[in-house]
Amino acid sequence: MPNQLTIELPIDITLQEAKFLLAAKLFETGKLSLGQAAELSEYSKPTFMELLGKVGIPVFDYPPEDLEQEMNL
Repeated sequence: MPNQLTIELPIDITLQEAKFLLAAKLFETGKLSLGQAAELSEYSKPTFMELLGKVGIPVFDYPPEDLEQEMNL
């Protein structure tokens, strides 16, 4: 049985926004996969990935030096 959380949100935070922010943070910290986080936030994977970019959370954890090396090939 999955865990359940009940919270009272401030009036200016929508349920959708709260779900996204929770899912994004759990994805960022490695607690959820991309698919799990997208499902929790109730967005498709492509939409969730786009929204992650808008809040500055990288979808791929690729060290800058590895990326630079790949680009030079």
